[in-house]
Amino acid sequence: MRAMEILDPVGSSTATARALTPRPASLQGAVIGVLDNSKPNARVLLDGVARALAEKVGARDVRVWRKPGASLGATTAVLDEMAASCGAALTASAD
Repeated sequence: MRAMEILDPVGSSTATARALTPRPASLQGAVIGVLDNSKPNARVLLDGVARALAEKVGARDVRVWRKPGASLGATTAVLDEMAASCGAALTASAD
């Protein structure tokens, strides 16, 4: 009997676990960030949700950043800029 080769589809990760930042008490006057993951219609969906949220909570503005592709992570520079600029961020869109 021939040996069977089993492939493991689980990838590895070099990411380290970190504590979540505490939620702000209010988003009034804050900037809401959007990280467009480059999937079809993601920007339209996330921008619409962010603008509706901004209107509801009195946020000052909505800013959008874009990842280079759905399967690629945002660069450290983009994440750092978002963290420095935003009171909250929307980052997800599924197929």
